Amino acid sequence: MVCATTVDNVTVIVTESLSKRYPRVTALDRLSVDITPGVTGLVGANGAGKSTLIKILLGLSPATEGRAAVLGLDVATEGAAIRSLVGYMPEHDCLPPDVSATEFVVHMARMSGLPPAAARERTADTLRHVGLYEERYRAMGGYSTGMKQRVKLAQALVHDPKLVLLDEPTNGLDPAGRDEMLGLIRRVHSDFGISVLVTSHLLGELERISDHVVVIDGGKLLRSSSTSDFTQATASLAVEVTDTDRHPHGTDALRAALTALGVSVQGEGPGTGGANIGHILLVEMDGEATYDLIRDAVAELGLGLVRMEQRRHRIAEVFSSDDETDHETDHETDDETDADPDVLETAGATGSRPQKGGSRNAA
Repeated sequence: MVCATTVDNVTVIVTESLSKRYPRVTALDRLSVDITPGVTGLVGANGAGKSTLIKILLGLSPATEGRAAVLGLDVATEGAAIRSLVGYMPEHDCLPPDVSATEFVVHMARMSGLPPAAARERTADTLRHVGLYEERYRAMGGYSTGMKQRVKLAQALVHDPKLVLLDEPTNGLDPAGRDEMLGLIRRVHSDFGISVLVTSHLLGELERISDHVVVIDGGKLLRSSSTSDFTQATASLAVEVTDTDRHPHGTDALRAALTALGVSVQGEGPGTGGANIGHILLVEMDGEATYDLIRDAVAELGLGLVRMEQRRHRIAEVFSSDDETDHETDHETDDETDADPDVLETAGATGSRPQKGGSRNAA
């Protein structure tokens, strides 16, 4: 039996050697991971096993082997109880076109066990939260993709769950719509204390909103770490300066001055040669004295110092670095598997080595 505590203590989801096999494909392969309260991102390429995992966690699809618990309830025997405590936003469009958002969300609230008056009140509050209050009586067939995604989020939240499972909530949205949806998802936890498991094949999205990131590929766990571990500080400083009449390209002038002092300097972003349009240099740290060298060089050049701060990794960079290490050691070991490059589709990175199990999120 899976041992798991409730959301009020340590773990909201735990899986132990969870597998799901079909005749020709293995959707999940001995997946073991713990997920604690907060916003957890589940990232993987299309077909990596994300949706399969959610169906198992909701008690809608039996696992081939292994165990899992959600909010302390066994998915194999207590699916109905889990679904009463959990909200679910499906990936695909499932909204009846001739029904208004209010009618639909009230219906879903009633299906979750709320009495009529409470269902109507909760529906109005939830549609206001997701930004659809003014459009709540319109038939959903005339809604934009972004509005439909908001309705799906509203129905997942209307019964005040302890945990919501959001399957690819930004699918089909333009950049502005993605930003708005990601903001809503973050507020689900920050404003209401509801834990969130959100899936995506876009690593950069999850980096922005998640406390913890779980990466899977081919149904296997590649990595499970807090976002802060992924984005730990590097041994370099990001330095940004202004231009002056004396030095129209202040970034280039500072680079030359620091290089002359024996400091290792790189540019970041577009224009790393020439004018360096981003005005940012990455300066390798050599102890606390590096701060003084930069300060003095900026002062001598008469430039304005916009910022000087220790740089942090992006998650994609961590995976790129790990992947390079994997390739260097491939000839020595045969039991390490690289991720499909599409796992980190927009980041242009590839996966790291599989880990035996998940690390716990410090909520």
